[in-house]
Amino acid sequence: MAPIYSRIIATGSALPERVVSNADLEKIVDTSDEWIRTRTGIRQRHIAAEGQTTGDLAFLAAQRALETAGVKAAELDLIVVGTTTPDLIFPSTACLVQDRLGANGCPAFDVNAACSGFMYSLGIADKFIRSGQSKKVLVIGAETLTRMIDWNERETCVLFGDGAGAVVLEAASEPGVYATCMHADGGYKELLWNPVGVSAGFSDEPNHGVRIKMAGREVFKVAVKTLDSLVDETLQAAGMHESDIDWLIPHQANLRIIEATAKRLQMPMERVIVTVDQHANTSSGSVPLALDYAVRSGKVQRGQNLLLEAFGGGFTWASALLRY
Repeated sequence: MAPIYSRIIATGSALPERVVSNADLEKIVDTSDEWIRTRTGIRQRHIAAEGQTTGDLAFLAAQRALETAGVKAAELDLIVVGTTTPDLIFPSTACLVQDRLGANGCPAFDVNAACSGFMYSLGIADKFIRSGQSKKVLVIGAETLTRMIDWNERETCVLFGDGAGAVVLEAASEPGVYATCMHADGGYKELLWNPVGVSAGFSDEPNHGVRIKMAGREVFKVAVKTLDSLVDETLQAAGMHESDIDWLIPHQANLRIIEATAKRLQMPMERVIVTVDQHANTSSGSVPLALDYAVRSGKVQRGQNLLLEAFGGGFTWASALLRY
């Protein structure tokens, strides 16, 4: 029996209309455009409107991906949404999006792996297709992280934004996705986390204490080291070499981390997709947002090899090497 592979047939994305520049943040906290740009590469971020949810952004990104793919929602066999900011405790955001799309009946679930959520979801979707259980799968990464930000903490409020990206995968006789890798280490939890929740309880602080806490320097060090080894693992799993990669599409959190990964691959920045300057760190949304930009701008062409990777709270880290 011939092997089954998964391949991405279309992408889509959605960003809130409201844009907040670094200059806007200068009016809120003690920071500057130069400080933010030189340390992160971020110039602006998109902020969800009042009442606009993660599911709203996920739905828009999904619609655009399905329209581009020429796939009807009823044809979907599975919907996976990577998010750490779901609309509700339950039902899952995937179920809410499924109903709005009219894809009722197929399995739909969320994956919470922080910034690696989309990459985890892509890896899961790939396995469902390879096993023969699914033929068409919608994978979404979507977040409204600004709902968890303390706008008085300059170390974190400058880093994050809201947005969503989506891909449609289908079964194919040729790759497609060559390899996916996923890892986690909960031992690092207090370096990047939100320490409240339904079971652990909330606090009496503003917004019930729901806010991101981050030890920036420590996260940076672990991220660079971890992504370095992840590159080797992914290439080995795919049976490929650095020279086989046409484009690096990394998690859009910090330009310095992106540059370090590119240097490890001996890849010029001209072959690295960078969108962090436009929408900051959108967690699970960042890789699919960057991928959609790369495709729609004409940079990424059919037949090219792409390395996608992400690193997030948990810690979690994941990658995919695929032929677009």
